[in-house]
Amino acid sequence: MRRVGVLMSIASDDPEAQLRVAAFEAGLRDLGWVQGRNLHIEYRWAAGQTDVLRPQAAELVASVPDLILATSTPATIVLREQTRTLPIVFVFVNDPVGQGFVSSLPHPGGNLTGFTAFEFAIGTKWLQMLKEVSPAVKRVAVIFNPARAPYAGLFWQPIEAAAPFFSVEPIQAPTRDAGAIEENDRSVCTRAEWWTTGTATYH
Repeated sequence: MRRVGVLMSIASDDPEAQLRVAAFEAGLRDLGWVQGRNLHIEYRWAAGQTDVLRPQAAELVASVPDLILATSTPATIVLREQTRTLPIVFVFVNDPVGQGFVSSLPHPGGNLTGFTAFEFAIGTKWLQMLKEVSPAVKRVAVIFNPARAPYAGLFWQPIEAAAPFFSVEPIQAPTRDAGAIEENDRSVCTRAEWWTTGTATYH
């Protein structure tokens, strides 16, 4: 019986979470690993609360599984704090090399490896699309939650570099909760088009 720990950043009743779990377990079954037969999977859920991730990570590490799956950048960060020996596989992580999780993509080294599906230069494309939708836009505010998106600066760099070409002024709008959006709107980004990187998710 092999044991796998899974640290999920979202809630257990989130429909997306259920789809991910179903796909994960189906993929394992295709490889001959069946929950309850030769495999035990132990899930921990943080429901979008960063302060919950660290104790959940500590519990998983203390149970000494054969492998831990980290399903976000924050989850990977707290697991790396807890162990440098247990194998950790990460998914939904931005810039694993830049954040120091791995030495390189082909040769990760250490106890972490995984997948990344992001190319930060896409920020330029986002800016282009926004101008196509609303050509009169002159100021663009990029909303992100610093607690959930420590990699937001990597999206910002290509946006800032491309802004003169599209004749817009980019504005960073770090926002830690939904209530702060209105405050930012009044104090920072009056007359600006709001634009989220997809990293300002609140629960």
